[in-house]
Amino acid sequence: MRKVIVTTNAPAAIGPYSQGNLAGNTLYVSGQLPLNPETGEMPEGVIAQTEQSLSNVKAIVEAAGGTMDNVVKTIVFLKDMNDFADMNGVYAKFFTEGLYPSRSAVEVARLPKDALVEVEAIAYIG
Repeated sequence: MRKVIVTTNAPAAIGPYSQGNLAGNTLYVSGQLPLNPETGEMPEGVIAQTEQSLSNVKAIVEAAGGTMDNVVKTIVFLKDMNDFADMNGVYAKFFTEGLYPSRSAVEVARLPKDALVEVEAIAYIG
């Protein structure tokens, strides 16, 4: 069983993809740029951008019936790996200690809309 997850609490897709796909009990959340879903604007700086990207992930997870504790894997794309510590500080606030998801963090040459960070996730919605 597959269900497309759509919420107005996260930015609409800017291409031919879905915000999320729930396949059985597994939710696949597309990479979330730091766009405010109400205004479409992007905040300045990696701290604010990480906060917004993770808020968007959270909105999609919640729309599928889960919480951030259901997230089992994330991939964080950074424009500059020198921003890792700032991203990490914000990231830790979104998850319960002891239930942190597995994570990869990679530096990329460029992100859509010239964002500094993008976050995708996989969650188990049991």
